[in-house]
Amino acid sequence: MILTLSGFVFLTACNNQKSGKEAEEVAYDAESVAYPLDLTNSKMFWLGKKVTGQHDGTINVSTGEIMVKNDTVTGGNFSFDMNSIVVLDLTDEKMNAKLTGHLKSADFFNVDSFATATFEITAAEMISNPTDSNNYNISGNLTIKGITNNISFPVMVVAKEGMVNTKATIMIDRTLWDIRYGSGKFFNNLGDKMINDEFEVKIDILAKKASEAAQN
Repeated sequence: MILTLSGFVFLTACNNQKSGKEAEEVAYDAESVAYPLDLTNSKMFWLGKKVTGQHDGTINVSTGEIMVKNDTVTGGNFSFDMNSIVVLDLTDEKMNAKLTGHLKSADFFNVDSFATATFEITAAEMISNPTDSNNYNISGNLTIKGITNNISFPVMVVAKEGMVNTKATIMIDRTLWDIRYGSGKFFNNLGDKMINDEFEVKIDILAKKASEAAQN
């Protein structure tokens, strides 16, 4: 029961842009202030599905910061430790180790060669008529296995009192990052072994202004 997962950036979205496009240039506002991530309270969850089931787990956020100007997000960058892949739903140790090892292998994320995945914000636009779930549209360059595509998705951002919390759900087509194992696009007659090309990533990111982080 091998499924896919992974790598990245954001927590509630009905209308995510699911296809990638070429990487975009990053330009930060010179007056923006960097809010370092609170790594203890920043989390990323993944969910992968196939015809007969699903698996879920986590990947650690390793570094990052959100750029803020007047309580408005203007940019940011994040790194993820692909060696930290954890499977949460399998309680059998052997099955868990087998799936974890497969996800780290060249069939999926090839962590021996690509230990880090990254996401860099290229545009952050406030939604003119925000919902209870989302108030920003974010675009950014997502790099997995050394391949970079620009993706866009809605997010919920709460910025106040020297802290920024960003939550989102992103649907990512893994095949755009050359993760083809079990994909019906590239292999015939997979039957119930076919794995969904899209995997879900949920991220809950907390960043604090340097002075606030020092106090906490």
